Amino acid sequence: MRVGLTGGIASGKSTVSRMLAELGAVIVDSDQLARDVVALGTPGLAAVVEEFGTEVLTETGEMDRPKVGAIVFADPARRAALESIVWPLVHEGAQALVAAAPGDALIVHDIPLLVETGQQDTFDAVIVVDAPHETQVERMIRDRGMTREDAESRIAAQLDRESRLAAATYVIENTGDVEDLRHQVTQVFERLTAEQP
Repeated sequence: MRVGLTGGIASGKSTVSRMLAELGAVIVDSDQLARDVVALGTPGLAAVVEEFGTEVLTETGEMDRPKVGAIVFADPARRAALESIVWPLVHEGAQALVAAAPGDALIVHDIPLLVETGQQDTFDAVIVVDAPHETQVERMIRDRGMTREDAESRIAAQLDRESRLAAATYVIENTGDVEDLRHQVTQVFERLTAEQP
């Protein structure tokens, strides 16, 4: 069974992903793969430098993620250029992880832009982690040191909540405490494993 996991920025999707892994799911983490494919010394990083110039590198030669983020979130054409480099490499990495997973494993694809990229119909089920707009903003200010303006622009660059929720088979509301979240995640995991062929 192919399961997609998504959620807006600062919704708590990464926490849900970790909880699913603890329960035994195999996680194909697009964000981690996206970091891996542009790591120091990779062809992906070389392609980013060719497209954006050496000013997007840190002093140690790694990709300066905040700098690249500031460029691409302000300019849709630049974001598309970055995605055209990164996403084909991420797709290759994801296929390798799926091929290596045990045959009976619940495979969960953790994809931040799952709905934005129109992939929801390629999954048997889609889990959407949801949090209200103001909660997202507060978390980004508190946990990531962003200004309110930066937080709002990151949220505005993503799909609206309603469209994401419309794609959901399961919605996990991340507005309570960790135990409440763990309870919801366990329920969804049990339902999905029961549905596995």
